[in-house]
Amino acid sequence: MARWLLYLVVILAVGFFLVLGAKWRPWQAPNIVPWEIGDTRAAGFDLKKLDALRDALAARNTWSLLIVRNDRIVYEWYAEESGMRKGYSTASLQKSMAAGIALLVALSDGRIHLDDPVSQYIPAWRSDPLRSTITVRQLATHTSGLEDAEEPDKSHAQLSGWKGAFWRREPNPFSVVLKYAQPRFEPGTKFAYSSTGFAALGYAITDSLRDAPERDIRTLLQRRVMDEIGVPRGAWRMGYGSQYSVDGLNLHPVWGGGRYTTRAVARIGQFMLNKGRWREKQLVDIEFVEEMVSYSRTPLPDRSRDGAHPATAAAWYTNFDGVWPTVPRDAFAASGAGHKILLVVPSLDLVLVRLGKLLIPEYSDQAKWSAMEQLLLRPLMGALVKPPYAPSPVIDNVTFSAPSMIIRRAIGSDNWPITWADDGLQYTAYGDGWGFEPPTDKKLSLGFAKITGTPRDFRGENIRSVSGERKGDGPAGPKASGMLSLDGTLYMWVRNLGNAQLAWSLDHGRTWDWGLRIETSFGTPSFLNFGQDYQGARDDFVYIYSQDGQSAYESDDGVVLARVERVNVRDRSRYEFYAGLDKAGNPEWSRKIEDRAPVFRFNEHCARIDVVYNAGIDRYLMALAFDRLGGWGLFDAPSPWGPWTTAFFTPAWDLGETHGYRLPSKWISTDGTELQVVVSGRTRPGMHYDAFSVRPMMLRLRRTLNNPNFE
Repeated sequence: MARWLLYLVVILAVGFFLVLGAKWRPWQAPNIVPWEIGDTRAAGFDLKKLDALRDALAARNTWSLLIVRNDRIVYEWYAEESGMRKGYSTASLQKSMAAGIALLVALSDGRIHLDDPVSQYIPAWRSDPLRSTITVRQLATHTSGLEDAEEPDKSHAQLSGWKGAFWRREPNPFSVVLKYAQPRFEPGTKFAYSSTGFAALGYAITDSLRDAPERDIRTLLQRRVMDEIGVPRGAWRMGYGSQYSVDGLNLHPVWGGGRYTTRAVARIGQFMLNKGRWREKQLVDIEFVEEMVSYSRTPLPDRSRDGAHPATAAAWYTNFDGVWPTVPRDAFAASGAGHKILLVVPSLDLVLVRLGKLLIPEYSDQAKWSAMEQLLLRPLMGALVKPPYAPSPVIDNVTFSAPSMIIRRAIGSDNWPITWADDGLQYTAYGDGWGFEPPTDKKLSLGFAKITGTPRDFRGENIRSVSGERKGDGPAGPKASGMLSLDGTLYMWVRNLGNAQLAWSLDHGRTWDWGLRIETSFGTPSFLNFGQDYQGARDDFVYIYSQDGQSAYESDDGVVLARVERVNVRDRSRYEFYAGLDKAGNPEWSRKIEDRAPVFRFNEHCARIDVVYNAGIDRYLMALAFDRLGGWGLFDAPSPWGPWTTAFFTPAWDLGETHGYRLPSKWISTDGTELQVVVSGRTRPGMHYDAFSVRPMMLRLRRTLNNPNFE
């Protein structure tokens, strides 16, 4: 009995201390989130070109190269004796990753403001006529004028006086800066790089935290950001691992001395790309993220010394004026000695990290950014797969509503070829699912539905058909790839039937007859849709497009086109195949499928397809999936056979792994500028795109002589 009492006492004691621990422990770090690995090619990169870039960088003192796209690692390389678990010196990347992120959190909490006089946080400067005018923004943008602890042709170890003491951290670098560093020009009038300015910034940020739950920068970063974004505590160290007690503050160097794994650096870049959001949690205010990485209208650097030197944002650099000509202008970056860089390009959903030593032995401060632009940024952009055709002369821009605006119905079903029928309704087909509510009693690889209502207020209703429905998952199940309403009859192309088969219904989808097959190419045929019941067609032909291959689960090099008289759609012998253009630029047609020629070319990027005529702008629109991972484009042409131009292009859409894009002709506005895209895709955390997912799409048109109202 005594032994059992002893056990009971021990258990109660452990429980008591655990409860106490739960009470005093002010925060709990979340589980580490693993980083998903993506496909390099599907992310829109030419793998051979990326490998060539890697080889060139490896020969130029590079330790690691990491590329993230659409929140997936798509390229990761380490030199020998390196690796994803190894921490590397990050030098002045720390100015962005420590000072910049800490400033962002303090701004979001309302503890500090960019245009505050820094003397509000540094009492020792309040009586100084010049330093008292320096603002937080000027420190963060290297425009404070504060003299740096540098001298020409001298290493840090060779410096004497207060500058040497700063780098030796004797007695501590903060006291040295506050006492000895003076502005060399009127604050806010010039750009001059200054590590001492970031020491003052670190002091100011820490002072703003005096009554905060996290009273020093390292604790603030750890609890508020790094733990939240899944960076293990052993994967990063800031400020030489040092801490200094000054004026009642616990201060950590934020200008250098960091040691981070390559993935830890990239996580910070992804956090900034996400505008302060991680998974489902907004960690900081979006407004301040945008302000931190935007040009602050502060003086530009002297580009006569380095023509590729970017402007400064608050603790970051920005390409707002296109000083890196091949990189989008929304790009921003952190940079450190040895050509270390963290590059973030929001419009490309891209993060890049390169860590290492100098890229070129003849490096000088005067050529730092030019070397980076030439040897890293330009080849990186060159490795991105480019659109296959020139920009549209009619459509200037394509935008989509926010993902939160997407209306999703029929969860768990996909494909959705759709047509506008004679009765005014839209008819569609779904695959691998149960359709709309109420769902079918069994999962179908081919099922039917009708759509009533407007894009923002529609209803789907399943249509049951014994003669049309099919079962079987994925490639093993027949699925619709195209639908057309013509003279009151619904026509449907069905894939996965070695290659495709035509079916038709005279009663709006309740019963189906099955007919001809195309057994060569045309693995995913889709009809060109015009208006209601084919009204507004250009001629008496029906047009059929497909990727030039056998399978809907692969990507081919081109798109092929067939046509048939509208009165002979069911007669295989009457089909003609596009065979190219004659010398006068007119299309040639052949009854022999072997004579087919691609009407559209994009090597290894032609998959599922949908084509519609937009009467409002008198253009044919082709929505072409490049793969099943979210790459697709919208292309336009004046005729069904081209010439095609690019209206929209993305190798990695913001919805993730989508694979089908349908353009319902009924839901195109009269002026042709407002459309809907019905998306098929996979389930993402918190969101199902394996559904009838309707996303508004807007076209901004170019102003032309024939269309003076185009904007």
